[in-house]
Amino acid sequence: MVEDNSTGEILIKVEGLKKWFPIKAGMLSTVKNYVRAVDGIDLEIRRGETLGIVGESGCGKTTLGRVMMGLIPITSGTISYAGKDMLSMPSREVRRKLQIVFQDPGGSMNPRMSVRSIIGEPLQVNGIADGAELTSRVAELLHSVGLKKEHMTRFPHEFSGGQKQRIALARSLSLDPEFILLDEPTSALDVSVQAQVLNLLEDIQQKRGLTFVFITHSLNVVNHISDRVAVMYLGKIVEIARTSDLFANPSHPYTQALMSAIPEPTIGKDRKERIVLSGDVPSPVNPPSGCRFHTRCPIAVDGRCNVDEPILEEVRSGHQVACHFPLELGQTLTVLNEESSSKDSDKPSAVIL
Repeated sequence: MVEDNSTGEILIKVEGLKKWFPIKAGMLSTVKNYVRAVDGIDLEIRRGETLGIVGESGCGKTTLGRVMMGLIPITSGTISYAGKDMLSMPSREVRRKLQIVFQDPGGSMNPRMSVRSIIGEPLQVNGIADGAELTSRVAELLHSVGLKKEHMTRFPHEFSGGQKQRIALARSLSLDPEFILLDEPTSALDVSVQAQVLNLLEDIQQKRGLTFVFITHSLNVVNHISDRVAVMYLGKIVEIARTSDLFANPSHPYTQALMSAIPEPTIGKDRKERIVLSGDVPSPVNPPSGCRFHTRCPIAVDGRCNVDEPILEEVRSGHQVACHFPLELGQTLTVLNEESSSKDSDKPSAVIL
C-alpha cells in the first residue's frame, strides 16, 4: 500500500456518472421507472494507489465498478483514462489496460477449461503468445501468485476458493495491465485465506506498480489495503478521504455509523457504543429528496436536509463530505435508543459529543 498518493497522476476520472436501469411493464415493455443504481458520481483515481469503495449491499458500488470497466453501458456522464475518453478508446486497448477480478472466481471460469487455457486465453486472443511460449508465460504467472507449474493441467473444480482467486488474479495479470478492479475478492474466503490474498495483492502492486480499486463491505479489509476510501450510499459518494483520516475522523453521520459497527475485541467501559440507524435503506427507484440519508439520519434538519441535496465539499485537506452538517474533528455521534426518545419521534434522537 502506498502511503500517500494525494498528488499523484490521475489515471481514471469519472464525472457526473449515472447508470439507471429501466423498469419495464406491460405487453409493450413500456418503461415505467428506473433503478438509479449510480446517480451522479464524480471520482478521481490516482496512478499507483488503492482506492477502497465501501457501503451497504445495494448501494451501487459493484455497478459503479462495472460501469467504470465498460462492462455495462453508462446512462450519462464521462469516464476518462489517462486523459482519454474511455468510451472512444478501442475496446481491445481498454481490455489490455484494465482488468477485473470478480467476487466468485469459480463462476468466472469455464469448468471445462484447464488452468493453462484459462490464464493463457487472453495471451492467445491478443496474439502475444502460443504453444511452448504460452506454457512458459502461464507458468510464470502461476508462480507470481504462489501456485506451481503442475497446477496448469488441472481444472477449476480441483482447487479451493483461495486457489481459484489466485488463478483469477493470474489471468488478470496476463496482459500486464495498469489498473485492476477487485470486486469483493475476499468476501467468500476464510479469514486466514483472506490475509494471504491481501498480502499477495500488496506484493504484486508494489512489484508491478498497479492501480487498484477495491470494492468491499468489510471496513477492516479496506482499512488494511486502501490508501483512500470512498463511502457510498444509495448511488452516491457521501464521503471520501485518506484511509487514516477517514477512520480517525469520519465526518458523515452514515460513515460514523458504519465505523461503530466494526467488531472490537474490547468489553466493558472501553467498548464503543454502536450507532443503530432507524429504518431501512430507501429504494433506489424512488430515492428521497434532498440528502438521501436524511430518512435515517438522527441529526437531519427538516427544511434543509430533506430539501437541498448536499454536494461533496472539502472539510479538510483531501477529505470531502456530502453533508449539510458534517461532524467536526473529535465529534462523536451518539444515538439514544431509550423509550423516552422513541415516544416523541419515529426515529432515535441523537447528541453530538
